[in-house]
Amino acid sequence: MGMEYIYAALMLHEVKKKVEEADLEQVLKAAGVEPDPARVKQLVSNLSNLNIDEIVSQAAVSAAPAPAAAPAAEESKAEEKKEEKKEEKEKEEEEAALAGLGALFG
Repeated sequence: MGMEYIYAALMLHEVKKKVEEADLEQVLKAAGVEPDPARVKQLVSNLSNLNIDEIVSQAAVSAAPAPAAAPAAEESKAEEKKEEKKEEKEKEEEEAALAGLGALFG
């Protein structure tokens, strides 16, 4: 299942709308995606028995803390590397969380 389907479902959930086929298709179309009716139906069916808030909160809790700050003598170089690592780690954590969500809906 494409991530765009999951993002659309999460967006509908976030704005307190029930994730239904017609609404999911509208969100996908607004994003420039031609929805696959079979995928839409499968996702709506899979989500019908899940607590999305619980899944999202579990994904957020599983995120690891950011690395500690570098010593003051090497602060400028270390700070740049730290930011790069932090951004990379955050991206990896987001991808891992979304992959976990994708596995639930796939």
